[in-house]
Amino acid sequence: MPDTWPPAAPSEVELTAGNAVLVVDLRGGALRRLAVGDWEVIDGYPAGTVLPGWRGAVLLPWPNRIRDGRWSWAGEELQLDVQSPAEPHAIHGLLSWQPWTVLDRSDRSVTIGTTVEPHPGYPFRLAAAVDSVLDADRLTVTVRVRNLGDRPAPFGAGVHPYLSVGATEDGGIGDAELAVPARTELLLDGGMPTGERAPFDGAVGRIGDRALDTPLTDLERDDDGWARLRLAGAAGELEVAVDRSWPWLQVYSGDTLPPGQWRRSLAVEPMTCPPNALADGADLIVLEPGAAWSGSWTLAWTAA
Repeated sequence: MPDTWPPAAPSEVELTAGNAVLVVDLRGGALRRLAVGDWEVIDGYPAGTVLPGWRGAVLLPWPNRIRDGRWSWAGEELQLDVQSPAEPHAIHGLLSWQPWTVLDRSDRSVTIGTTVEPHPGYPFRLAAAVDSVLDADRLTVTVRVRNLGDRPAPFGAGVHPYLSVGATEDGGIGDAELAVPARTELLLDGGMPTGERAPFDGAVGRIGDRALDTPLTDLERDDDGWARLRLAGAAGELEVAVDRSWPWLQVYSGDTLPPGQWRRSLAVEPMTCPPNALADGADLIVLEPGAAWSGSWTLAWTAA
């Protein structure tokens, strides 16, 4: 037999536009790096390492957590793998470690794809694709999902970039200014919904010591139908915009991350649904066989 092995080097795609550089990791499809000159706009991770804090991950077929990994569909009781004995919930889907393939490529754009195969606890088959287009002043990302099976398939989607606006030390995100286009907060206990919602004032201002790990909805949209979040710091200002396919945003200030990552950047997660949606049915998407869904979001930057 030949002494052959799979490629050992990390597999990724790099795009450039002006002084912007984007690196997409083909393990998990994550946004590993986005830099504009010396500004690391996305707080990413080194090639070939474990994604700390799910940095840049594509979250399919559910974002966030499913309580105890348990849910039911069409009368079938289902059990997903859970995170750990300390956090016994299923978290952030099935794709973060799975290989993705380049489907199309140009100088400033790339489309990657993979398949969600039937899995214990998720007996459905989906095709997933992510289109990334890099311009000198913004990144545009479209997530697409198609039902490859022969019965209706429920799912949720999300993405998990951490935004950096110049903090270099632990706790530095406290100096950033934040404005979120949301009116309602889903209340959590241990990361899981309590069943209650509360009004949310999106004019956060300086983050300071405020701890954020908050699912937000009732997004305020501009005339074009897009909702826009803004984060400003020493390096400049970032704007995350989401189309109507994303009715939820989760913001996370990194309070549970280890030293060297603790509160240095802000995770801003576009989501189609809140935590526990497979079990609760809240804003769950159901695709008929052969049907498809797509949602777009952008990240724009203005240097200080």
